[in-house]
Amino acid sequence: MKKDSRIVHAGRHPENFSGAVNPPVFHASTIVYPTVAKMEAGAVNQFEGVRYGRFGTPTTFAFEEAMAEVEGGTRSIAISSGLAAISGTLMALLKAGDHLLMADCVYYPTRKFCESVLNTFGIETTFYDPQVGAGIKDLIRPNTRVIFAESPGSLTFDVQDIPAIAQAAHAHDALLVLDNTWGVLTFQPFTHGVDVSIQACTKYVVGHADAMLGAITVADPALWKQIKTSVAAFGHSPGAEELYFGLRGLRTLSVRLRHHAQTALTLTAWLKTRPEVARVLYPPLPGDAGHDLWKRDFQGGCGLFGVILTPHSKQAVDALLDGLTHFKLGYSWGGFESLAIPTSGHSVIRTASVWAPEGPSLRFHAGLEDVTDLQADIEAGLDRLS
Repeated sequence: MKKDSRIVHAGRHPENFSGAVNPPVFHASTIVYPTVAKMEAGAVNQFEGVRYGRFGTPTTFAFEEAMAEVEGGTRSIAISSGLAAISGTLMALLKAGDHLLMADCVYYPTRKFCESVLNTFGIETTFYDPQVGAGIKDLIRPNTRVIFAESPGSLTFDVQDIPAIAQAAHAHDALLVLDNTWGVLTFQPFTHGVDVSIQACTKYVVGHADAMLGAITVADPALWKQIKTSVAAFGHSPGAEELYFGLRGLRTLSVRLRHHAQTALTLTAWLKTRPEVARVLYPPLPGDAGHDLWKRDFQGGCGLFGVILTPHSKQAVDALLDGLTHFKLGYSWGGFESLAIPTSGHSVIRTASVWAPEGPSLRFHAGLEDVTDLQADIEAGLDRLS
């Protein structure tokens, strides 16, 4: 089956649920056993089958099966949020004395987790320039266990050379972990050398801004067991309703994503012509700094993009944003709704690479509204800016 067909059918087994099209929502904590022997047998392999609600129910397994299909891996682990997927993976793969290489463009909570949690466990993090490519080999130490990438970066949209980084990682017995949320459906991580792919399913997978959910997907079943054992020990467990929302969102993901991407491409091409705009940050747009790598490795885009304005005062930028009608001010993305945030100042933190925009920067998420309405909304904002 082609990808569009797979995401419609993945994780669905109507024959197991009296013909129900969607896997039912299982609310369960305690699981009872008919005999002591059955109970003891379950304890031997607690992650296979329904053993205890926190370890998974049929709703969990349906979602995990579907996410493995989407990401192109062998197995997935459902978890309560994207950040939980990131922190849970890192805690599973690293121990005291290990070294982590972390992309300098990562989502701020990822950076904060490294600096405020991992360091207390004796795990050292070195941030690296996301454009380093194969040169990352010079940063790998004997105790480097994980290289973490986020491509494109969700604020500055740096596209990383994932195959080159993967080759360097594996040559030194390190694992490559990728936050693939921007590239859901359009970047197949395991064909490019990634070992662990992370999705903040809160974004495009759920797609309706009403559930927190994450997924960790692997190619190697041994890695699945290692990470699953660790996240279970930390008590991670997604809610039953959230899993259902993730499954529901998956069925329309491909259709929605194409609309988001086409709208973003139309808006960014238009914004590129505006005198108030110094630069547009959207890898699918020809002329973008990451376009060549995007064209080589990706099969499509999404609705998230950045804009760097020409120099303007904060008061002027606030006037642009405060008056928007279709674009609401909110920190997430990936839902049906359009969103905007300022990304100047403290939003972008770099310690290993230079981030020097020509003027104030913004991030937009193009939702499912009509593109002409969205363009008119931004155009009125640019008039207020001036």
